[in-house]
Amino acid sequence: MAGGLGLTFGVVVGLFRKSEKLLDPTLQMIRMIPSLAVVPLFILWFGIGEESKVLLIAKAAFFPLYINSFIGIRHVDNKLFEVSRVLGFNRFKQIVRLVIPAAIPNILLGVRLSLGLAWLGLVVAELIASTSGIGYMISDARQFADTPVVFVGILVFAVAGLVSDTAVRLLERRIVRWKDTYNG
Repeated sequence: MAGGLGLTFGVVVGLFRKSEKLLDPTLQMIRMIPSLAVVPLFILWFGIGEESKVLLIAKAAFFPLYINSFIGIRHVDNKLFEVSRVLGFNRFKQIVRLVIPAAIPNILLGVRLSLGLAWLGLVVAELIASTSGIGYMISDARQFADTPVVFVGILVFAVAGLVSDTAVRLLERRIVRWKDTYNG
């Protein structure tokens, strides 16, 4: 949910100056609100159920993808636009064949950052507003000074985060293999 919205808003704001002037200030203001500050509001509005957790995770994951999509689009080389005009590309073809492929490295970086913050949001949501889950298990174990259970919970989050990041890196390697970059 957050990824799709972040990508959509990033593309729209990146492509059109009017949408940037209209949407970006509000989005930047919302971005600056700490996730922990909205937890009580989400609990009041949506309860301790899944809705508040999903929205907290979505708030955390939306902004890295939005910003990186926006920046990726704005950093597309202007010479490529000139070439696309010479080739007779219409606006849709420019976006699909030029803008999105050129912005893919930034978009995938946003996906990686969003996944990391989504895991962080999940931990916060389950520690504060939950009756089940790994975060709840960690919080419950903390109350009873059960250190091994806390470590197991941390390890589960670390492994899940590593697996999701590795999946995106493999996808990135496959999608962006055309890009000539320094490999270390």
